[in-house]
Amino acid sequence: MTTEILDTADPLDDRTSRPTSGGAVVDAPARPDKLAPGHFRAIALLMASAFTVILNETTMSVALPPIMDELGVTPTVGQWLTTAFLLTMAVVIPATGFLINRLGTRGAYLLAMSLFTAGTALAMIAPGFGVLVTGRVVQATGTAIMMPLLMTTIMTIVPAHMRGRVMGNVGLVIAAAPALGPTLSGAILEPLGWRGVFGVVLPISVLALVAGLLWIRDVNEKEHHTLDPLSLLLTLVAFGGLVWGLSGLGEGAHAGGGLNPWIPLGAGLVFLGLFIWRQIVRQRTDSALLDLRTFLESNFRVAIGIMAVAMLAMLGTLIVLPLVLQEAMGLSPLQSGLIVLPGALAMGLLGPVVGRWYDRVGPRPILVPGTVLVTLGIGMLAFLHPGISPLYVLGAHVLLSLGLAAVFTPLFSAALGVLKPHQYSHGSATINTVQQVAGAAGIALFIAIMTLRSDTLTAAGESAADALTSGASLAFAIGAGVMAVTIALAVLIKRPETDGEFHGGH
Repeated sequence: MTTEILDTADPLDDRTSRPTSGGAVVDAPARPDKLAPGHFRAIALLMASAFTVILNETTMSVALPPIMDELGVTPTVGQWLTTAFLLTMAVVIPATGFLINRLGTRGAYLLAMSLFTAGTALAMIAPGFGVLVTGRVVQATGTAIMMPLLMTTIMTIVPAHMRGRVMGNVGLVIAAAPALGPTLSGAILEPLGWRGVFGVVLPISVLALVAGLLWIRDVNEKEHHTLDPLSLLLTLVAFGGLVWGLSGLGEGAHAGGGLNPWIPLGAGLVFLGLFIWRQIVRQRTDSALLDLRTFLESNFRVAIGIMAVAMLAMLGTLIVLPLVLQEAMGLSPLQSGLIVLPGALAMGLLGPVVGRWYDRVGPRPILVPGTVLVTLGIGMLAFLHPGISPLYVLGAHVLLSLGLAAVFTPLFSAALGVLKPHQYSHGSATINTVQQVAGAAGIALFIAIMTLRSDTLTAAGESAADALTSGASLAFAIGAGVMAVTIALAVLIKRPETDGEFHGGH
C-alpha cells in the first residue's frame, strides 16, 4: 500500500459484490474502516494547521485590554483586531473555491501557510496599532484558504459512511480552537506580554509549512477558470459595508458623530444583492466566483442558516465575556482564560464522539438537543452581574460548549453531503464565508449592544462595573432569543441519501 496522496488504488477503491433488487450481482464500493496512510497523514496535517490558524482568531479577546492600554485605543477601535481578521476572511473565502481548483491541494496549502506565517511575524514586531491590524489581515488571508481546503479534501477522499467521524474532528477545529484561544492567550500574556501570543504561534506555523512541503500532494485535478475581479470587488464592498455599519453602531454610541453607520450598512446590503446577481449570471457558464446553486438543496439552505446564528452567538460571546470578566469582575487574563477552558476541552473531546453518533443516527437527534443547550447556555449569561460567582459563568460556558459540539459536526456533514462532488469546493467556501460574516457581525453586534446599554446606564449614574455587565447581559439575552429560532430549524435537517455511498477518491 503506497502512502502517496495521489494514489487512489488503495483500500478506498477496493470493491465487493452485492445483489441488486432484481437478484443480479454487481460490483459495489467497499466500506473501508480506515483511510490509506497517505490520506490520513494529509488530513491530519490539514487539521493541525487549521486548528492553529483558527485558534489564532480569538487569542485577541483576552489580549485586547493590555493592547488597548499599551497602544492607547478604545474598545470599539480595538475590536477591529478581531473584526478585521473575520472581515478579511469573509472577503477572501469566496475566492477559495477558485484558488483550490486552480492551485491544487498542495499549492493552496503552501500559499495559506506562507501568508499566515508572514502575518504572524509582522504582528509580533508591530510598532503600532495600524501595523498590528495589517499583520492580522495577512494572517486572515492565509486562514481563509485553510478551512475550505480542509473540508474539500475530506469530501474528496473520505468515504461517505466515515465522514461523520472525520467531520467530528473538523468540528473540534471550528468550535474548540476559537474557545481555546482565550485560555492560551491568558497563559502567555502574563509572562510574555501580547507580543508573546504571536511569538508562540510563529514557530508552529513555520513547522506546519515545512511539513506541507514534504507531505501534501494534490488530490484532485486542477482547473483553469479565470478569476472575476468584479465579483471579488463586490464581496469587499458588500461584507465590508455590513461589518463596518454594525461596528459603527457601537462606535457611534461611544464617540458620537462620524459617519452614520446606516450608510455603510445599507451599501453593504445593496452590494450583497449585486454580488448574488453577478454569481447567478456567471454560473450559467460555470465561471462564478462562488457557485450559489448549492442553495437549491434545502438541507444546505437550512444548515447555513443555523450555522450563521450559531457563529454569531459563539464569537459574540467569546469576545464580550472576557471583557466582562476582566473589566467588571476584576479577574486576570489568565483567570478569565481558565474559566472558558473546561468548555473548550469538553467541546474538543466531544467532536469525534458526535461524529460517530452522526454516522449511526443522522443529524436530527443530535442537532435538536444541541441547539437547545446553546440557547440555554447563552440565556444563563444574560443574568450576569459584578458579584456573580465565576463558577456560574463556568457552568454556563460549559453548557454552551456542549451544545456547540452537537451543532457543528452534523451541520457540516448534512450540508455538504447533499452536494455533487464538483460542488464541494464551492459549498465549503460558502459555509466558511457565511460563518465568518456571521462571526464578524456577532462581534460587532454584541459590542454595539453592550456599549449602547452601558453608556446609557453610566450617564444615569450607574457604576462602571454594573453598567458593563448590564450591557453584556442584554447582548446575551438577545443572542439567546435569536438562537432559540434554530431549535425549530434543526427539525428540518435530513440525513443525506449518499451517507452510505462512496464514489471514489476523485
